[in-house]
Amino acid sequence: MKKYLKHLCAVSAITVAVSVPNLALAQANAGAKAKPVGPIACPGYVRGKTNIPGQKTGKKVGQALDFYNQDQVDEALKTLLEIDTDEPFDRAFTDNFIGKLLAGSGKGKESLKYFIKAVESKQLNDSEQVGGIKLIADLNLQEGEYDEAVKWYKEWLKVTCKEDYDVYFRMANAYYQTQKFAEIIEPINKAIALAEKPNKTAYALKMTSYYSRKMYKETIEVQEEAVKTFPDDKNLWTQLGMFYMLVEDHKKALATFELAYHQGFITKPAEIKALSQLYTMNDIPYKAATVLEKHVKSGFVKTTDNILTNLASNYQQAKEFKESAEYYGKAGELASDPDLFVKQGNMLYIAERPNEALVALQRALDEGADNKGRIHMIMMEANFYQGKYKAAYKHVLEAKKEKSTSRNARSWEPFIKEKAKNNGITL
Repeated sequence: MKKYLKHLCAVSAITVAVSVPNLALAQANAGAKAKPVGPIACPGYVRGKTNIPGQKTGKKVGQALDFYNQDQVDEALKTLLEIDTDEPFDRAFTDNFIGKLLAGSGKGKESLKYFIKAVESKQLNDSEQVGGIKLIADLNLQEGEYDEAVKWYKEWLKVTCKEDYDVYFRMANAYYQTQKFAEIIEPINKAIALAEKPNKTAYALKMTSYYSRKMYKETIEVQEEAVKTFPDDKNLWTQLGMFYMLVEDHKKALATFELAYHQGFITKPAEIKALSQLYTMNDIPYKAATVLEKHVKSGFVKTTDNILTNLASNYQQAKEFKESAEYYGKAGELASDPDLFVKQGNMLYIAERPNEALVALQRALDEGADNKGRIHMIMMEANFYQGKYKAAYKHVLEAKKEKSTSRNARSWEPFIKEKAKNNGITL
């Protein structure tokens, strides 16, 4: 179970490693639509005046735009890099444009120095300023500079006084990437609250934060909420069941797995095994056996000696001794384990099939089973109660040779002799 839980958790962790869209390209697109709200929402904010480049810079920018519109990005960049100006806004505007073209060409790391220079000058128009801050954060996240990404996302929040799902989600992802699991919670809670529609990965991030810190109670609470939010996600159901198993709440684990099973959400052999195990843990051995048997017979669960032994053991606990004997025998064949034939013989004897029991027990002896004295005692009884006193006497003599059964065998010996004598049988 722990191995499977680890696998499930590994799968969850993979879903959390979100790839960041290349927003640079989107923002470089002249056709991008602005949101119908102001760039800053801080109390008392007054939009600053809109600046435009000077004539000399504007002419070069126009040439660069012409090249860009003809998909001649290199020429556009060359034109912009030729601009030599000390006018603060023109310099910031040009650097910002260069950054966008570089980012749109997949040169995110190279574009950052231009964006940072433009933003730190604080000369850009308000929309470009806050957009640049967020773009710097996004590019750092894309380039794997997670601490820098968090720094710039926090700067965006401070400057804009806004609550933004995307910013909080990406901050949480940056914390995840640097394994700062405790720091994930605050931004991911805000992201979940702000989401227009629920996001599974957000819940996975939150769950991973708690699970990585061994806060299993909180992990389960998040997983329960995720199951309620996404009731058709089969993986969430089985993972919740595994978490209940982890904290040894076997009743809730079984209830969860049963619901998943009846909804058709159990799709892996390991999950069938877990369901069978949960029936065993909840003292329902017959269902543990039958649900596992069904999927073994269908081929869904691979037949191994361990699986067959589990089936035999559960049928034994359910007092279905004939079925138990059958599976102990099959397990013995597969594993070449004489002790499994001993168990098969025991089950057949209890099921009142003494002759079949004798065959299984003799095979166990022939293949070198341990505890020979105990085996001979069972074989003695199987023969004795069928009136086969000669055979019974033979086995009691063998049992006398073993320290563990010699005393019991000695007490049986005169009784067998008396029964044989009374029936006119010479031993």
